[in-house]
Amino acid sequence: MSVELPARVNPIGRALSDAGVLAWRSLKRFPRTPDMLIYATIQPIMFVLLFAYVFGNAIPIPGFPGARAYREFLMSGIFAQTMAFAVASASVGLADDMSKGLIDRFRSLPMARSGVIAGRVIGDLVFNAFVMLIMVLCGFIVGWRWHNGFGQALAAFAILLLFAFAMLWVGALIGLSVGSAEVAASAGLIWLFPLTFLSNAFVPTPNLPSGLQPVAEWNPISSIVAACRHLFGNPSPFASPDGFPAQHPVWLSLIWCAAIILVFAPLAVRKYRSATTH
Repeated sequence: MSVELPARVNPIGRALSDAGVLAWRSLKRFPRTPDMLIYATIQPIMFVLLFAYVFGNAIPIPGFPGARAYREFLMSGIFAQTMAFAVASASVGLADDMSKGLIDRFRSLPMARSGVIAGRVIGDLVFNAFVMLIMVLCGFIVGWRWHNGFGQALAAFAILLLFAFAMLWVGALIGLSVGSAEVAASAGLIWLFPLTFLSNAFVPTPNLPSGLQPVAEWNPISSIVAACRHLFGNPSPFASPDGFPAQHPVWLSLIWCAAIILVFAPLAVRKYRSATTH
């Protein structure tokens, strides 16, 4: 009597399947909690209105006079900041799952470890893509436009989503490392504010003190912002126009995204293996 052996499961296919199931689980919660979407979009819209209409005339763009130039300069910074703040959604969501014992339950099931974290990351990435669409509409309202064609604009949006994907892995690691959702909310954002404001997101680097200019121009957020401005055809002044960040903004943004993913994705999966609810 022959005995049929169970078919070998492709580990990559299993991880992708588990990630898809958990991404769908993550996405289903958004229609049930519309306040989540409201609060996620209010902050970037407030930044747009505050900087465009309150500070716009007070922040000159070297070589590009007028308030319209600042609004076009501003929007790439708002896009990048919004994608960077994706850290909070992943960190709070995973910390909440930890506190409810869901992580322990997932670990007891025959699920790919990477698939559990990837599912949360993919679900949050889709949510952030929707938030970015709202930000684009807000940008059009205040006078922002792209000037290098639709193809290059799509490339800029792809870089923004890649950056959000990278930052979500940072948020996943934070969420699995802290004890509660409240702590995760603070830990996920407290370091992002100085990183964002010490960049070219809101103020041109030539306007910064000379000692901060190199730091700001090599800042990962600055690289994303500069790449988007380059692709959109928006004003993008540099303190060092002959430096690598100014000459190769797209390549630098891709290098930063790859570096963040290569460091934090394995760390998040490793942390998931040892994570327990206390």
